Amino acid sequence: MIFRKLSSMRDIALSSGIAAGLLTSGGVALAEGAGEGHAVPGQMGLQRGITEIAHEMHWFHDQLLLPIITIICLFVLGLLVWVVLKFNEKANPTPSRTTHNSLLEVAWTVVPVLILVVIAIPSFRLLTKQLVLPPADITMKVTGKQWYWTYEYPDQGGLAFDSNIVEDKDLKPGQKRLLEVDNPLVVPVGANVRVLITGTDVLHSWFVPSFGVQEYAVIGRNNESWFRVEREGSYYGECNQICGINHSRMPIKVVALPKPEFQKWLGEAKKKFAAAPPAEKAAQVAAAAGQGSGEARPAGN
Repeated sequence: MIFRKLSSMRDIALSSGIAAGLLTSGGVALAEGAGEGHAVPGQMGLQRGITEIAHEMHWFHDQLLLPIITIICLFVLGLLVWVVLKFNEKANPTPSRTTHNSLLEVAWTVVPVLILVVIAIPSFRLLTKQLVLPPADITMKVTGKQWYWTYEYPDQGGLAFDSNIVEDKDLKPGQKRLLEVDNPLVVPVGANVRVLITGTDVLHSWFVPSFGVQEYAVIGRNNESWFRVEREGSYYGECNQICGINHSRMPIKVVALPKPEFQKWLGEAKKKFAAAPPAEKAAQVAAAAGQGSGEARPAGN
């Protein structure tokens, strides 16, 4: 029985070894420096974190999970080599008929439980930080639609606007294909930003890797998350819930500005989006939708 169990671990070892190799190389790529706010060619690691939650997520992955899975894979590999060398037909022509070993069976039950406990403690701490929102300095409402985002600032006089992808033909030098938008979400640096996320048609998902934020946009329900950006810059994400033919054309761009610059942008944005005629905004939305599917869509706010 013991030898059957040991032999059956070969498939697990093969897949685990491959996974460990990929994860370890991913950690190396991250250490060498990934793009801030976006992925870079050849990157295998996580995007560089820019919030407290993202930093803790990266520590959890790189400093805890990677060493644990590496140790497990090396242990299983060593065990398999030992079994192959010691218990092959030539080296062991008369196999043992031992069927039970109480110490071994207790060990392979207790050790995995202890490993899970070690993983669970920081995992629960991280989940608590994600789900227990601190007092908000500013609130944003994000609405997922087919296939664009509508951003609102409920505590800023009802400021609202749509955010659509910038088509390839309209890209300017330095802008990122399939990630650039016409109207990014703008937030202040160092502020606790509360994000309310909902949808109007199908399931979407608001995902910004650098923030460590991923939340589903569900019809008729307000989910919430939060982040606090540490320094100014542009940070990108995408809808990562398959939501239809133009799923790949729902990028997210968040621009973090120092608080004085954010207040200046806020004043300009209130004038800009309040002055935009509804017909003009409807035409912009329809044009952006028609590029990918040939279908028009209703205008947002």
